[in-house]
Amino acid sequence: MTGNASTASSLTSADYDAFRRFLEEASGIVLGDNKHYLVTSRLTRLMREQGISSFAALMQRIRADSRLRNSIMDAMTTNETSWFRDSYPFDILKEELLPEYAKKQARQVRIWSAASSTGQEPYSLSMVVSEYLQKRPGSLPANGVQILATDISPTVLEQARKGVYEGVAVARGLSEERKRRFFTQTGEGWRVKDDIRGRVSFRELNLMQSYAALGKFDIIYCRNVLIYFSADLKRDILSRMARALNPGGYLVLGGSESITSYSDDFQLVRWRNGVIYRLQT
Repeated sequence: MTGNASTASSLTSADYDAFRRFLEEASGIVLGDNKHYLVTSRLTRLMREQGISSFAALMQRIRADSRLRNSIMDAMTTNETSWFRDSYPFDILKEELLPEYAKKQARQVRIWSAASSTGQEPYSLSMVVSEYLQKRPGSLPANGVQILATDISPTVLEQARKGVYEGVAVARGLSEERKRRFFTQTGEGWRVKDDIRGRVSFRELNLMQSYAALGKFDIIYCRNVLIYFSADLKRDILSRMARALNPGGYLVLGGSESITSYSDDFQLVRWRNGVIYRLQT
C-alpha cells in the first residue's frame, strides 16, 4: 500500500473532526463535512516529510510543536494569488480613493492588506500609488502612503518580504509594461524595485487576534478571506475592522463577498460594476 493510500485510509471521521476543530480554533477557518479529501491531499506530503505515520499521531504532536502548526497552516491556507487580481479594487484606489484623500489634503494614508499571502496584493497596491503620484506629483505628501501587509503564515511572509518572483509567478496578472517599470531581473528571478517595496511593511497576524497594535487605517483590503470563517467570526472580524478604520474609512472585500447580515457599521458604495464599503459616520 502506498503512503497516500495508507494516510487516506487512516483519516477516520473522528480524526477529521478533531483536525477541523483544531483548525478552527487556531485560524478561524471552518471546514465543511465533505473536505476529507482536501485535508488528506494537503497533509499527506507534510506528514511524510515529518515522519508522521497517521493523523492520530499528527494530532498528538500538533499541540506542542509550534513549527509543525505553522507548517500545517501553510498547507491548509490557500495561497493562490496574482498581480492586480480582479483589477476593480486597484482601479478604484487610483481613480477614486487616492484622489479623495488628496482633495482632503491628507498628510498620511494608511492601507491594510489583510491575508496578503506572498505579497502580490500589497505590492500591486504600491504600484498603483506610484502610478497615481506620477500623474499627480505633490497631490499627497512624499512617503505619505503606507501599506501594512499581514498574513497568518510566516512562510509566505518571508517570501513576500524578499519580493522576488520566478517567471510564472511574475507573469500572472502583470503587464509587460509594469514588469519592466517595477521589477529588476536578477539571478533569482524578478525582484520588486526598492521604491515599491519601501512603501510596504509585513507583519504576521492571525485575524482572530487583536488589531489594536496595528493602529488606525484609512483603507482595508480583506478580499476572499471572510468566506473561510463562521458567521460569528465574520461578525467579530468586521466589527474589529470597523474599529480599526479612521472615520469615513473604506473596506474592500472580494467580489463574491458581502457584509449583509454580518455588520451594520458600513454603508455600501457603488462604483462602476462593483461595490466597496464605507464606515458609517
